[in-house]
Amino acid sequence: MEQRRQMGLAAALSVVTGESIALGIFLTPAAMARSLGSPLLLASVWCGMGLITLCGALCYSELAINYPLTGGEYVYLRQGYGTRLAFLYGWMSAAVMDPGLAAALAVGAAPYVLSLFGLPPRAQIIIPALILIGLAILNYIGTRLSRRVMTTANLLKIAVLLCLVLWAWISGHATATNLLPLTARRPGSEPLFAAIAGATVSAFFSFGGWWEAGKIAGEVRNPRRNMPLAFTGGVLLVTAVYLLVSSSFLMVVPLEKIVSNTAFVAQFGEALFGTIGGKVLSACVLLSVLGGLMALTMAAPRVYYAMAKDGAFFAPFGRLHPRFGTPANAVLLQTSLALLVLSFGAFTRILSFIIFSAVCFLALSVTTLFRMPQPVRRWWFPAAPIVFLLGCTIINLMILMHDPIPALIGLVIVLCGDPVRRLFFANPTLTTNPLPEQIPS
Repeated sequence: MEQRRQMGLAAALSVVTGESIALGIFLTPAAMARSLGSPLLLASVWCGMGLITLCGALCYSELAINYPLTGGEYVYLRQGYGTRLAFLYGWMSAAVMDPGLAAALAVGAAPYVLSLFGLPPRAQIIIPALILIGLAILNYIGTRLSRRVMTTANLLKIAVLLCLVLWAWISGHATATNLLPLTARRPGSEPLFAAIAGATVSAFFSFGGWWEAGKIAGEVRNPRRNMPLAFTGGVLLVTAVYLLVSSSFLMVVPLEKIVSNTAFVAQFGEALFGTIGGKVLSACVLLSVLGGLMALTMAAPRVYYAMAKDGAFFAPFGRLHPRFGTPANAVLLQTSLALLVLSFGAFTRILSFIIFSAVCFLALSVTTLFRMPQPVRRWWFPAAPIVFLLGCTIINLMILMHDPIPALIGLVIVLCGDPVRRLFFANPTLTTNPLPEQIPS
């Protein structure tokens, strides 16, 4: 039984925007603004990271056109470098990255559920687990249903954020004078290099997840048309949203009055909506987090499915549900591991260990463009991959300068996947998914 191409442009676009715009949209701008101390510097960092991300999106759109298969980076690395490197990426995703990120987002959503519904504090213990289990059921019983819910939630999220910006202007709470002076740095700002380095890393993480759309390429209709539109259109939309929301935040709450990330959200909500501002902003944050979590829990299991189809992972995870047509076992695996991480409470540590390696795999995936059988003939080649690779190099250098120990531990965790591969999956008769030319567009 093969997967059906039942996702359109809206679903693919929702994965790009949904993963990128999550909890960070409300928390990151405040921390970046405080450290940079200048509205112009803040806008410059967002635009610079938007450019790097757009270059990456152009590269990934070309990869998705040439390899319109389920699995994303796993497929690209397999085609470019072979099964060994591809397995290490899959190992990192399945064993650590995806469960850790899912657990972190579910925990991040819990306080806003409490605030919105007035639940007792003790309920915060079970809310993350209930969120993960609910999304697992949604992804288990049908791609069409989960795709519709995910698409609706993420498009609604964009609309809500744009309405916040619009209301800030219409209500008269936003004033451009709060941005002045544009260039002068406020007292208390961090040293310039450290501020730019920290803000750049934060911006990268805020954009993070746009690449997940490649994992569902095997289920997208007309991938040659829809995948490039989803990648590039999604990244441009995310950049515009971050610029609009960040500037609106600062026009409502002057930079000098920002105390902390969480306090900033409360300040913004109270300024726009008065006493009910807390609940309104809680609803907005919850919608953003759930939209990102829906996109993640839909895309992540597709990697394990693709690996199992190759013979590079346990065979049961490469089977589709006979009734629902979903990679049901892969969905159960991802959810079980996320719940395990949740029980350990180690998701933040896991993420700090793996981010460095994740950026390395992003860069390696883009380098496969230089190893394709047919040379890439696009107006942006080779400029886009070079800019993206330089951006990834700068990000990882900043991570190493800031906190090298977690990065090095993360590399060790990734490399531990090689003995696992040798022990369980070193199969000389390894099968692979159909080549792109065998798959209809």
